[in-house]
Amino acid sequence: MSKKSDRSSSSLTSSSSAYLSDQWHTLTNAVAYRFNKEYKGEAFELPEEVENLPIFRDRIAGTLQAKMTSPFWELTKIQKNQHCLDIGCGVSFLIYPWRDWNALFYGQEISQVAIDALNARGPQLNSKLFKGVKLGAAHHLEYEADQFDLAIATGLSCYYPLDYWAEVLTEVKRVLKPTGEFVFDAINPDAPLAEDWAILETYLGTEVFLESLEDWEKTIKSPGAKIVKQQPGELFQLFKVRF
Repeated sequence: MSKKSDRSSSSLTSSSSAYLSDQWHTLTNAVAYRFNKEYKGEAFELPEEVENLPIFRDRIAGTLQAKMTSPFWELTKIQKNQHCLDIGCGVSFLIYPWRDWNALFYGQEISQVAIDALNARGPQLNSKLFKGVKLGAAHHLEYEADQFDLAIATGLSCYYPLDYWAEVLTEVKRVLKPTGEFVFDAINPDAPLAEDWAILETYLGTEVFLESLEDWEKTIKSPGAKIVKQQPGELFQLFKVRF
């Protein structure tokens, strides 16, 4: 494990617009556009053959979300007053029981619509625990080194290739304390829902990268991370890693 001085030597150099000018701009911009549209409640125009897929009917009925949700809290014990970063958080502070966990919530998100909603409502729910959400992509975290006990990223990695996620892992390593943990999920391409879900997501405006779990494990280990626990789901595989 790196010494803190080594970890801190890579100080916070990104800005809220840094990710807009790098090689991942087109990809992150597409994801942001799609989710801004979804959070606004705007309709998506889909071909009839996509609307006829069972997974689309699950989406309309509201039953798909439960199949997609990754219970990250089952892989790590979230403790009182821990500093936790939710990457690609959406409006998760309004959904998950952060107030019951008594953990300090920080977020980073590329959907401005989600950020505005969460920064408006979060302090009303609990101004002590809610520490705000910043605009930025996952590979440029707008936080200081060694700041967090726990980082979380669910429902995010599937929209990016493994090379991108390798950069995310490096950034997460920077902002975590030496004893910190990172819990995130990756789509299992062998899951029965995977192919149809990828088709649906593509028509909604976001390409899905179906990488093997074996390649995911290699990518996780490349920056020196150790997988300490895994948990399968209907669509996503959860990983808990330490650096």
